[in-house]
Amino acid sequence: MMGCIRLANYKLISFDKIPSTQDYAHELVVSGRATDHTAVLAMAQSDGRGRYRRKWVSHHGNLYVSFIFDAPERDARLSYAVAVAIAETIASFGVHPTIKWPNDILVDGKKIAGTLIEYSGSFVIVGIGINVNSNPTVDRYKTTKMDNYSETPLMELLNRLMRNMDKWRRADFRAVRTRWTELASCINCTVRYHGESAELIGINENGALVLRRGTRYLLVYGDEIAI
Repeated sequence: MMGCIRLANYKLISFDKIPSTQDYAHELVVSGRATDHTAVLAMAQSDGRGRYRRKWVSHHGNLYVSFIFDAPERDARLSYAVAVAIAETIASFGVHPTIKWPNDILVDGKKIAGTLIEYSGSFVIVGIGINVNSNPTVDRYKTTKMDNYSETPLMELLNRLMRNMDKWRRADFRAVRTRWTELASCINCTVRYHGESAELIGINENGALVLRRGTRYLLVYGDEIAI
């Protein structure tokens, strides 16, 4: 069943269960029904996905939402604002998150939230999953959930996330960059870039990753590195 209400300056379209909030958001764009500040929420997904179309296990009890925003052009800085917004939302419940590049959120070194950012027409769709009442068992990494640390009402979590999304998307990128760097778990760590090791120093004013290899500094965009 679908519901539609206003919440925190967003048009919220909610479902008990659909295949994918991200795919539904894309359908809104393609059909011409998408508007800025629309959020698609599902209590569960049967075909949730993350980056590289990896399956996102989506049982009832967690937060699965895709935000639709106007986006006349691509912006490499957006992923940092989104990561900070999620981390600040989780921190508001007394939990202490860190950010793993590009925008995974960790607590105690375990993944608690992930993001998928996709551009569609003149919009950007920001899909976010946060483990609240359950966390999947994944071979590639350890996971955790909000309920291990704090009582987290789902709609209050969404409300705070919406407000933080607006706050950090509108913030001067210097503030985003500073906060992202404070929260990042990967600063000064070794990464792989084009098959060779480099040190991740930070991000620049345009959202590029700054790497150091010996005495050389490299600016990197997109999914070109592995941590």
